[in-house]
Amino acid sequence: MPDIFGQAALDFFNGEYTEDIKTISSLGDEDVIPVPYLFRSFDEMPSLEQKALTLCKGQTLDIGCGVGSHSLYLQNKGFQVTALDASIGAIEVCQKRGLRSTHHISIENFKGSQYDTLLLLMNGIGLAGTLKNLERFLLHLTTLLKPNGQILLDSSDIIYMYDNDDDGGVWVPGDKDYYGEISFFLEYKDEKSERLDWLYIDFETLKQECQKINLNCDLVISGDHYDYLAKLSFKRE
Repeated sequence: MPDIFGQAALDFFNGEYTEDIKTISSLGDEDVIPVPYLFRSFDEMPSLEQKALTLCKGQTLDIGCGVGSHSLYLQNKGFQVTALDASIGAIEVCQKRGLRSTHHISIENFKGSQYDTLLLLMNGIGLAGTLKNLERFLLHLTTLLKPNGQILLDSSDIIYMYDNDDDGGVWVPGDKDYYGEISFFLEYKDEKSERLDWLYIDFETLKQECQKINLNCDLVISGDHYDYLAKLSFKRE
């Protein structure tokens, strides 16, 4: 599988930026991920991301860190932060940008350490892939969390992307277990990724899934377009 995200990040970092990453989703939409946006400063980040970074505490694991923009902000603020990503190119960029602690590994295969904060921004909870897999994914995250730790994540309710029927309801294809499950491909410089499954989850469904495994799920802030920031933590006995 080509490291499309990592190659685009390396090209930009090395001054060879000529195009953006294209995305083709199962919803039929074609879009782009502007590569320069991945390198944004704190002031250029959406308010949800800014809020999440101000709530971080203690040792922090930045899951799906990309080129490390969130991790760099925290490191510069004096945090012990570790940046983790499955893209080797992204991790190479993180290291070149000065991040001191990085891991090139998928979060599903990462184990052995515990943190005060797990950070999953830019819809990092989407790494679960499907709603059916979300409980297993969350349970794995709890093994990486200290007893008084927190998980900070943002996501979106994408119900607005579906058509309304004549009765005012929403038409969702019958091949989906949940309307927030999508798949997509990435394209960059004539290379195309394998199909990637991704999960967008509305807050109430996330809260229900957390209750199944005895996690608190608190709404921190809502965004301007169906998005939100949530904080997950262990329930007290």
